[in-house]
Amino acid sequence: MPRKKSATLTEAELKLMDILWKKRECTVQDVVDILYKKEPVAYTTVLTFLRILENKGYLKHRKVSHAFIYYPVVKRDDVRRNAVRDIIKKFFDNSPELLVLNILDNEQIDANEFSRFREMIEKNTETEK
Repeated sequence: MPRKKSATLTEAELKLMDILWKKRECTVQDVVDILYKKEPVAYTTVLTFLRILENKGYLKHRKVSHAFIYYPVVKRDDVRRNAVRDIIKKFFDNSPELLVLNILDNEQIDANEFSRFREMIEKNTETEK
C-alpha cells in the first residue's frame, strides 16, 4: 500500500523551503548551489524534492527560457501554525494547554521569554472579556 501523503514538511523539505522563503524564488540549480556549500547534493534529488513540495501545495513554478523558477506559495508562519496544530493534535490530545504546560515544565525559559508569554496571556485574556 502506498504511503499516505503528509501535509507537513520533512526535515529535507524544510531545508529547501527555508532557502525559497529567504530567496523568494530559485531555479533548481540555485538551490543546488546553496545546499552544496554545506554538503554535496545531486541536481535530480533537489528537483525531485521541489516537485514533491509543489505537489503538496507549498511551491509553484514558472518557466523562463529553459529553466523552471520555483517560488513559495505558503508563508512560513502558516507552516509553523500548521505544524504546531499537528503536534497539539498528535501528542497533546488536541489541548494547547497541555502543550504549554509541557513547555513550562520541561524547557529552560529565560525571564524575557516568560515576560512575553505573560503579555500574550494578558492580551488574549483581555480580548475575551
